[in-house]
Amino acid sequence: MDRDEKLTKHIELVQGVINRLAGNSFLLKGWSVTLVAGLFALVAAGGNWAFAALGLLPSLSFWWLDAYYLRQERLFRKLHDAVRRGELDNDLYCMNTTKYDGEVAGLAQVAFSKRVIGLHGPVILAVIVVTAVLAVCAAKGV
Repeated sequence: MDRDEKLTKHIELVQGVINRLAGNSFLLKGWSVTLVAGLFALVAAGGNWAFAALGLLPSLSFWWLDAYYLRQERLFRKLHDAVRRGELDNDLYCMNTTKYDGEVAGLAQVAFSKRVIGLHGPVILAVIVVTAVLAVCAAKGV
């Protein structure tokens, strides 16, 4: 196998990881909305605010996981660029992204980026609002 074939194979390996990370992020968004909608359906049937509050745990977990996957995807895009430019010829098939850690925003920054908070923020806000409204109604006996 010559150098160009090895380089192509390395790029394909990195691209495969990027595709899986993007797919995971997409699935998390879908599960987040689906799970919260299901909990709201339980709340509508029983009116118990505790079921609505339970929606915070998966919402926050999916939000953080989505940010994690997006950050990992960005790290692997840096690795992809380095492979494409031929910077890793001496370390072919390297999949270590720690070298690019300082070049990519931290997990907290990614979690509060427009791309991540744009979906998860409204979901979490909806859970909080529904929980608060139901708790107030329960306290008043409505």
